Amino acid sequence: MTAQTPSTPPFRDPQLPFAKRVDDLLTRLTLDEKVAFLHQCVPAVERLGVAAFRTGQEALHGVAWMGPATVFPQAVGLGATWNDDLVRRVGEAVSQEVRAMRARDDRVGLNVWSPTVNLLRHPLWGRNEEGYSEDPKLTSAIATAYTRGLRGDHPTYWRTAPVLKHWLAHNNETDRDTTSSSVRPRVLHEYDLRAFREAVEAGAVAGVMPAYNLVNGRPNHVSPYLREHLRTWTDQELLVCSDAGAPSNLVDSEHYFDTHEEATAAALRAGVDSFTDHGTDASTITARIQGALVQGLLSEEDIDRAVRRQLAVRFRLGEFDPRLDPHAGTGDFDTPAHRALAQEAAEQTVVLLKNDGLLPLAGDVRVAAVGLLADECKLDWYSGTLIHRSTPLEGLYERFGAGRVDFAEGVDRVRLKTEAGTYLRVPVVDAGQEVRGAEGALDPALLRGRTDLPPLTADAEGTDLALIDWGEGLLTLRAPDGRYLSVADDGYVRASADQPGGWVVQETFRLEAHGSGHLLKHVGTGGYVSVAADGVKVAEENPSGAEVFELEVTERGEEAVARVAAGADVVLVFAGNDPHLNGRETEDRTTLRLPAHQERLLRAARAANPRTALVLVSAYPYAVDPSDLPAVLWTAHGGQAVGTALARVLSGDVSPAGRLPQTWYADDADLPDLLDYDVIGARQTYLYFEGTPLFPFGHGLSYASFAYDDLATHVRDGRLTVSFTVTNTSARAADEVAQLYTRAVAPSVPRPRRELVAYRRVHLAPGASVELTFEVPLRAFEFWDVAHGRARIEPGSYELLAAASSEDIRLRTTIELDGEAAGPRPVGERGLNAADFDEQRNTAIVDRTKVSGDAVIPVDGGTSELVFRACDFGGKGVTGVSAQVAGEGVVELSLGEGEPSAVLTLGTPTGPYDYTTLDAAFTAAGVHDVHVRLRGPLRLAHVGFSG
Repeated sequence: MTAQTPSTPPFRDPQLPFAKRVDDLLTRLTLDEKVAFLHQCVPAVERLGVAAFRTGQEALHGVAWMGPATVFPQAVGLGATWNDDLVRRVGEAVSQEVRAMRARDDRVGLNVWSPTVNLLRHPLWGRNEEGYSEDPKLTSAIATAYTRGLRGDHPTYWRTAPVLKHWLAHNNETDRDTTSSSVRPRVLHEYDLRAFREAVEAGAVAGVMPAYNLVNGRPNHVSPYLREHLRTWTDQELLVCSDAGAPSNLVDSEHYFDTHEEATAAALRAGVDSFTDHGTDASTITARIQGALVQGLLSEEDIDRAVRRQLAVRFRLGEFDPRLDPHAGTGDFDTPAHRALAQEAAEQTVVLLKNDGLLPLAGDVRVAAVGLLADECKLDWYSGTLIHRSTPLEGLYERFGAGRVDFAEGVDRVRLKTEAGTYLRVPVVDAGQEVRGAEGALDPALLRGRTDLPPLTADAEGTDLALIDWGEGLLTLRAPDGRYLSVADDGYVRASADQPGGWVVQETFRLEAHGSGHLLKHVGTGGYVSVAADGVKVAEENPSGAEVFELEVTERGEEAVARVAAGADVVLVFAGNDPHLNGRETEDRTTLRLPAHQERLLRAARAANPRTALVLVSAYPYAVDPSDLPAVLWTAHGGQAVGTALARVLSGDVSPAGRLPQTWYADDADLPDLLDYDVIGARQTYLYFEGTPLFPFGHGLSYASFAYDDLATHVRDGRLTVSFTVTNTSARAADEVAQLYTRAVAPSVPRPRRELVAYRRVHLAPGASVELTFEVPLRAFEFWDVAHGRARIEPGSYELLAAASSEDIRLRTTIELDGEAAGPRPVGERGLNAADFDEQRNTAIVDRTKVSGDAVIPVDGGTSELVFRACDFGGKGVTGVSAQVAGEGVVELSLGEGEPSAVLTLGTPTGPYDYTTLDAAFTAAGVHDVHVRLRGPLRLAHVGFSG
């Protein structure tokens, strides 16, 4: 270690604690320099030798947006592995690649924005692929494993600094920056906060990113929960990074504040430490902060607090100790170990949903591989660029031999005929020089956005195009050589994309009936396709000048599928989604159904050959009818090795052991409204759903069989120990995922039907047994007691369920917990916080003030009702009631469901945050249920009692 000279500033002294070094550096920065630190792109401070810094590097399942990288399965697929150790190793590999890429490109940041821990509450969420599970225990455990891998295991210096996304209660994309998630206290504490809390408490999280949406009427970027909850879970300084553009949304789309200075100050005071806004241009944000300082909305202490948190992360990353940082100049990239890990992860992602003996496939079988996903290796918005690629078809060729595998994609082949009698033609391009790499494969880098390729024209012969229907009327069109039709900035239509993709997808079209033909609308621009002398282009949005096409179908996809299916021993129909289309970031799905075209392909294959299996490759669940299918599998888009992994599972080289991380529902009718975030009241997820799922949470079959025995429990020192034995009763080595659930037998409030408290994935040789022991903290049995405003364990009986899924219970026993008895609500002392209801009808929770607190309001200004159970007014009772209200309307109180005992009217309208107190006579003694009815656009914050 180099000795420190007297001139060496303390922040450069590695022998001092990080906190002292941060404090020293903070004192040396000018106010202007500190303000500059608050934008995502932090400039260098050359006079102090402090380098530039940037928060934010996407790394959800590999290094994203920075070029070639190892691409692992999507996050929902990693959740399906139920394997903490595997996910930790994936995180470790990703962080090594971040370091390696950083060494050669300083655009690569070490503050990684990953993982996403939003719970998969609703399967129509467009970003379902980004989360791990609908269950908070599984989500937090997988997230903890991934962040530990990203962080590294050095006690002092972190390999990367993970930030959890997206705080909080964020499960809808459509209008995501203006919708509010109404989250009652029980759901907040028992569900949404848990996924974040357990990962933060594990100690490998550097911070969080607030979500675009509002929670209880207040934007997440000014959430009091950052202070009230997040920062109480750890002594470590946590860095809160805004989502892109969200600070501006506070004024521009949400209209929550009148000025950007006010909004920026509010976000900073609430706990946002780094502002991701206006791209790399920091001037707008810094001007807003300077303006807030001048107006007295911020103090230098507010600035210091945020800068200190950022510096704490930078010191942990070793930036100021390059000689001591064990990760400096290190990192592996696209190694054999990473390629093997990508394949292992893809194999463990596969879930066998149904199998009537069709699988595994025999080695001499003749296979027909059909469907839109059969020869695809799809990426998503947060993928890196593939270095290696394995489609299902390629995996089957590799495993069974190309001579034993027949293929039919199943797309419709069409020609588009113009009113003049000509057809759209794709010009031939020199494949050796223009759009293909050295090995002849389509090179994405040579395609997207090119304007030097010739646009489409029209002639007498034309070109047969593959018309790919992704559902909802959304189409892509592909040339015979594999290039997708796309529209560049100049408006011309070219075959210039290897895949649909991009923030605005320029490769999608819709056919609109028009007279006896169709208009072809380009979705990315909203314009219609026309044919001009200089080529095919997108015209104005007015369809009057657009070309009317006659659609000539030269071959139906079902015909090709039926033809190859009839001659095969087994048919594998590969169906699913393209992650850039329909359900995706900014766009939720509208249905669980497979696109109609894919359903037709499945029916055609099944009609031609009853030995047909459905293989779903998708970012989310589907509602499919498996009754006449002998086998069904699912995998998330599995990254670079999805094809090899599926082939190894289908052939039996690997026994499937993935388990569903979320419920698969049988029908859209089973789903609540996408914006209903009350998982308790709406009976959402496996925790509360009372219907029959298509496939339950935790479900997944194996080629082996397992027996469960010897369930034993022991409670001591605040922990529950549970053990049981799992035995492989088959002649095949395989993994099993043992799951442990609990259930309150006779709860006083609605509790989960069953709830995951522990799990373990184990590998067992034929005939082998293993005793599994789980240490379960008694906190796992708590619920949030709204009557007393705290978590507690209710005394009584609890079932423990050893299971192979949430519906496949193998062993059960009952334990008694003393818990903590709680009496009725002490309303004489505390009154009633309006949001602490037990039950509600037609009510939304909103912000009491712009800073903190909750109130309630009838949905759409109508009539709502709140129920507060077992309210104790004491032996002497009360004689008066008061209500804190804003807006306009009527509050009615009654004991039980009878006529109102008190009516309080706010006749003079007020602003939404201008509360007034209304008083009335109200007589009650003893314990009663209280019903509160609200009529009109009235905000109720609190009800108090006197006398």
